[in-house]
Amino acid sequence: MGFVGIIVVFAMVFGGFLLAGGHMSVIIKAAPLELMIIGGAALGAYIIGNPMKTIKAGFKMSIKAMTAKGPQKKDYLELMQLLFQIFQVFRKEGPQGIEKHIEAPEKSEIFKAYPSFMHNHHAVHFLCDTMKVTLSAELSPYDVDDLLDADVKAIHKEEHAAVHAVQAVADGFPGLGIVAAVLGIVKTMAHLTEGTEVIGALVASALVGTMLGVFGAYGLIGPTATKMGQDIEAEGQYLSVIKAAMIALQKGSPPIVCVEYARRSITPEERPSFDEVDKATKDIKKAA
Repeated sequence: MGFVGIIVVFAMVFGGFLLAGGHMSVIIKAAPLELMIIGGAALGAYIIGNPMKTIKAGFKMSIKAMTAKGPQKKDYLELMQLLFQIFQVFRKEGPQGIEKHIEAPEKSEIFKAYPSFMHNHHAVHFLCDTMKVTLSAELSPYDVDDLLDADVKAIHKEEHAAVHAVQAVADGFPGLGIVAAVLGIVKTMAHLTEGTEVIGALVASALVGTMLGVFGAYGLIGPTATKMGQDIEAEGQYLSVIKAAMIALQKGSPPIVCVEYARRSITPEERPSFDEVDKATKDIKKAA
């Protein structure tokens, strides 16, 4: 929905300007240089203030915020099926039966059957690494809980840093717009003897800088940072579902109960019903 929002923002702002009798030619003429000043300064500040990994994460997450959705109901239903199937193998075949799947999930026929899970590299490592350590060491459910909490925090620490960095760019955009406007006024001062028409055009161009700074901050970059934060929360929710199932498994619960613990930890909007999960797991049993 990100690009839909961008279209709405542009349509409402500049559509209203045109309906009020404004002329886009003034903005179109001034915008390239004003954006060079504002955008270039913002990019430079972004580079100065952040390490390269945060810079890259910011760009990557910004694109994702515009193009991708969070986990949907069908993704969670697929996750329930995967967890049930993995836990069934573990229950029936023991550590040796499950080891080949968690050691190389990209080669596992079970994991390959669930593409939405495999596309989430955090989730793949989160599940497989946890099963590896629970197979190799005696851990209590409380140990697993602490372990997974620490993993979630580590996963999201860099992502939160990227959100803060992008939000800092949004916060600085209005000020940089003022910088561009002041430079435009400085330029205007050299043309005071050329008449009101010339001065008016130059002042209008200078004010475009202020407009673009505020517009970019509150209409584009700020909302993008907000969406990035929401994407992190959605990712955390997905991992928390896996966590609930893993803790239940460590308590010795049967696979179907582990899956129910996972299902109950999904927010109601995306949560599959009990009957939907029951049918999905029965289909797996029939296929086996």
